[in-house]
Amino acid sequence: MSDFDPNNPSDFEGDERGDLAWNEFDWEHYLREQDDVVLRYVAFYETLNQHPDRLAEVAVAMGWDRELWASDSDTDEEDDDSLNPDEWEAGPYTFHKNYIYISTKAIYLTLKRGWEAIADRADRVPQRTALAYQTALHRGEEQAVLAIQALDFGDYAMAISLFKRALAELNQTLTTLNADGENVSRTLARYRAEATSRLFDLREIWLRMMRECRQILERPIDADADDSDDDGADEAQE
Repeated sequence: MSDFDPNNPSDFEGDERGDLAWNEFDWEHYLREQDDVVLRYVAFYETLNQHPDRLAEVAVAMGWDRELWASDSDTDEEDDDSLNPDEWEAGPYTFHKNYIYISTKAIYLTLKRGWEAIADRADRVPQRTALAYQTALHRGEEQAVLAIQALDFGDYAMAISLFKRALAELNQTLTTLNADGENVSRTLARYRAEATSRLFDLREIWLRMMRECRQILERPIDADADDSDDDGADEAQE
């Protein structure tokens, strides 16, 4: 793991934005490189989409720490740096390199690509469903990206609130996808089965981040309490 401090992103090793004089071409090149990382995640995710532990396996394929995605029962203790991005190539740090951003954008991209491939025909997807589902996807992704930005700035309480909003939109997305019951085309039924598992992958990622944010927010209180106990013990001894 890197020494990146989420409360002070400018401390990221290799981050020289204060001295950089990049022009539009430089930033466009940088953003295209980050787009390629998202596409690389998509490729691994599609390949491993039937694996029962696909999030962890994709993390390994991406070169990330597998423990970041392991369930609580798989690790003895939480990694203090688990919310930090993994080691990256030299260059400025932006939240586009945050692994939660990459995985969220990638999974949403697979959902949108699949939907665009089938939703243009009324015999496959009722048009009211096509529009409502596309809108729900957009709203959920928007809230998730805002949550990741808050996470990246170290504002964990805001990140939790925004992830809650993203989860509410995700639930609405699932409701919209299933609004037509079983009376759907085979094409929509296949998409629904694939999309449901991917939406639940997003849910798993966000819930884990919310849990880790709460743990971080609780640590200063616990530390203060321990310090107070130690001070009290020292005074008693005196």
